[in-house]
Amino acid sequence: MRAEAFWKAVTLDRSDFLDSLVALLDDHGVRYCVIGGQGVNAYVEPLVSLDLDLVVAVEQLENVEKLLRANFEVEAFPHSLNVSSPGSQLRVQVQTDPRYFEFVGRAARREILGISMPVADIADVLQGKIWAASDPSRRPSKRRKDLLDIERLLESYPGLRDRVPAEILARLE
Repeated sequence: MRAEAFWKAVTLDRSDFLDSLVALLDDHGVRYCVIGGQGVNAYVEPLVSLDLDLVVAVEQLENVEKLLRANFEVEAFPHSLNVSSPGSQLRVQVQTDPRYFEFVGRAARREILGISMPVADIADVLQGKIWAASDPSRRPSKRRKDLLDIERLLESYPGLRDRVPAEILARLE
């Protein structure tokens, strides 16, 4: 089974939500990148997840929201747009937290489970995970996964260790 078929099987993506979403963004010239756990998966051995976290160029965000609402189900939250489609368990979150907007300009295309998408630079993926792991409003289980993702990145890219705050490093040991 190819990686993309496996991902679709895991997310029960019977509606081709992922393919439709990526095609919609690419066809409309949307500048975006993958962050979060799937961003980590682009750099290290992948872990399966039902989540796909994206950030869109700030100047395109308003139009992208309209485009997404015209094609998918969208729910707005203070720092994200949650995008879904009937027939798929894939959960897409478009980050609207301004700290992430600069990531788009440093992104490059990479493979994530067999699909080519723009992915944030590894240092930006790590920074996003540091912010997430440090956010006390996140569920403890999510923060533990963020720590695991940081650890996975550091195992493969030990040169990034100096970018991680001491309090996060202490939680890894």
